[in-house]
Amino acid sequence: MTQVPAHLVQIVPFDETYAGAVRDLFVTVNRALAPPDRRAAFEDYIARSIAAEIGRIADYYRERHGSFRLAIEGDRLRGMYGLEATGPGRMELRRMYVAPDFQRRGLARRMLADAEAVCRATGSTVLELSTSELQQPALALYRGAGFDLLREEIAETGSNKTIGGGIRRFHFEKRLG
Repeated sequence: MTQVPAHLVQIVPFDETYAGAVRDLFVTVNRALAPPDRRAAFEDYIARSIAAEIGRIADYYRERHGSFRLAIEGDRLRGMYGLEATGPGRMELRRMYVAPDFQRRGLARRMLADAEAVCRATGSTVLELSTSELQQPALALYRGAGFDLLREEIAETGSNKTIGGGIRRFHFEKRLG
């Protein structure tokens, strides 16, 4: 079977018809990231995130003056990301995931470039993000794309943005030209 290249994937605004696929991708990726000794903590994080955010994408991102975008090939969700305003001229990249069967094709790079373009189009000059020690490919992507590491922290408290439980988080930003 021929693999569809990432450049044939369309990146479009969130459409409610994909709400179930967004939820499924979020759950799939986070369960795959969960170390065996932290499965219960990840299930709590998944439930918390669905209630606060993933189960109400359109409202959540509208309330935060942001947007949520989908990477669609045919009618299949291949990736997604969100942008949320964090201050004047600043956006935070959130929920950037690529479907496991579509990874290693350059889609994450395309979505990151799309996020930067959306930020520029809305007047944002800084794109910030955080990720965890469990996401080594993401760390490499952000470093390679010109993001500067601002700080590391051990996240103890869980929220819809972090599992907590002592996982190391890395906070990055990139100034957009």
